[in-house]
Amino acid sequence: MNVKMEEDGRKLTIYLEERIGVSSASVIREMMQNVPDNVEKIIFDFSNVYYIASAGLRELLISTKKYGDKLSVVNVSDEVYRIFEITGFSELISVQRSDGTVLKNIYLSFRALIQKRAKDHPDRPAVICESGIYTWSDIHKISQVVASELEKKGVCVGTHVAMCGTNSINWIITFFALQKLGAIAVLLNANMKAEEIINAAKIGDITHLCYGQMPEMKDEMAFKEEITSDSECPILSFYSFRNDRDLRALADKYESVKNDYRSSIDPDFPCVMLFTSGSTGKPKGVLLSAYNMLNASDAFVQALHMEPDDRTCLILPLFHILAQVTFLAGALVGAVTIIPKDIRTSTLLDVIEDQKCTIMNSVPTMLLALLNNKDFEAGRVSSLRCTVIAGAVATPAQIKLFKDKMPTNHFMEAYGLSEMAPVSMTLYEDTEEHITGTVGKPVRNIEIKIFDNDKNRECETGVSGEIHVQGYNLMAGYYKVAPDQQAIDEEGFLRTGDLGFLDEEGYLHLSGRLKELIIRGGENIMPIEIETAVSSIPEIEMVRVFGVPDAFFGEEVCACIKMKDNNEFDEEHIRGVLAGKLSKFKIPKYILCYDALPMLGSGKIDTVELKKEVVSKLGLK
Repeated sequence: MNVKMEEDGRKLTIYLEERIGVSSASVIREMMQNVPDNVEKIIFDFSNVYYIASAGLRELLISTKKYGDKLSVVNVSDEVYRIFEITGFSELISVQRSDGTVLKNIYLSFRALIQKRAKDHPDRPAVICESGIYTWSDIHKISQVVASELEKKGVCVGTHVAMCGTNSINWIITFFALQKLGAIAVLLNANMKAEEIINAAKIGDITHLCYGQMPEMKDEMAFKEEITSDSECPILSFYSFRNDRDLRALADKYESVKNDYRSSIDPDFPCVMLFTSGSTGKPKGVLLSAYNMLNASDAFVQALHMEPDDRTCLILPLFHILAQVTFLAGALVGAVTIIPKDIRTSTLLDVIEDQKCTIMNSVPTMLLALLNNKDFEAGRVSSLRCTVIAGAVATPAQIKLFKDKMPTNHFMEAYGLSEMAPVSMTLYEDTEEHITGTVGKPVRNIEIKIFDNDKNRECETGVSGEIHVQGYNLMAGYYKVAPDQQAIDEEGFLRTGDLGFLDEEGYLHLSGRLKELIIRGGENIMPIEIETAVSSIPEIEMVRVFGVPDAFFGEEVCACIKMKDNNEFDEEHIRGVLAGKLSKFKIPKYILCYDALPMLGSGKIDTVELKKEVVSKLGLK
């Protein structure tokens, strides 16, 4: 790529050419660090640019945060403008179209991955589940037909399509079908209620909903009618990939569509959106590309020493980044993924034993439940050679218990976020001290710095501060979130909101969270969402929600409320109302009523004092 700068008085014009990807993004960043202080206008000229990748979008976002209205992008072709538009960046950055159009075929890595597997190893098992064995050829052919069905519903390049359902082969097939169409797969929590899906659709501009097994969907027709009854909900159509649909039967139609969807899409084109809760409590759409996710998965492959003979027991839900990385790691090496019919501990013990699973990823609560099953025996899980713990940090006592009960298993700690995962991992050969006290070293090509926000400088070794991260698997940005609300700083580092420090060996230690997130069994819960739901109950005057310690889940949700005058506290009524508004895991375990909540001089609730009182009152540690 060629870059040229012209300075005209106080106006700086930067001419870019060809493809704005990872390498050119670093050039842009270096150039922007040398912009003269007196410059009043900065123009990026895209006259000769045919494509902008995730890394390029991120650099423009960083520059916009620094220079605001001074910066604009001009002479953007229709093809490139479409990328700005479908990722929401057209509303975050000043972008002007050109009269001409620059055309260029672009390449889709997820499609290339499944096609390569189907070509090189067509008969090798890819997924084993309750409905049987699926080869790479099966997934390729069936997803091709599903893509044709989705296309008839209006799904095309850039369409935002939600996927909501528990783990299944149909989930995986539908995901690859969307990637073949070049759509953005928006991955939603399978436990969402209709109201939560509507809110996500409004935030993520979701126009189509693909749904599988959903615990909250008791009546399929009524559930869909509730979604469509909201006049502001953008969802236009539905597509079922529920377990009662035998998608394998669609393979007979493959010949009629096998030559479709040949136009390529670049590997760094944002094609997945995950939702995460930010500091404001409003869910944010994290934009990720196949480049982000496949390279992150390759780091996983290297860390776990994965081979084609490995058999992964997929426990975590596929709408989580770790589950995605886990499955894709298996796809990269041609390993088999085992999908249990459910995650009951008895089921998992049977699956691990019968299928001779070698790899498992989990959260501490699930491992504790597995060990507490009355039928647990070390011999039943002796095939496991590696278990990655993520989502929540295991305590030293828990790690010791895991190793005692599963002596043939290697345990590894991993740290990551929806915006970037993995960030760090312990090594396969690490000592128990490293595993129990740290979340590992940065994975290859990932940079971590610990930052003192008060002093605006990096912390020294061993000193705790906010964890900032940067690397190839970092998101492009949050979907349609204002530049000043994006968590990426001017140097391209993601501000995680987590606190930690790096020791002399380069291992990362977590020491707390700046965020108010409650992490219950690996699930992220934002207090303000629950406070909003509780506050909607007319009889309640005031509420404060926070996490309290729990021996099993790590944290549980606690709501402290004050009733309005002349209203009696009715816990059963409150729980009944919340059951219609929130997923089960978000409903507070503890609902405590107060005559008066402790207040600060500023008039705000004293959360610190209130939490101390609750922990003491409930006898929690």
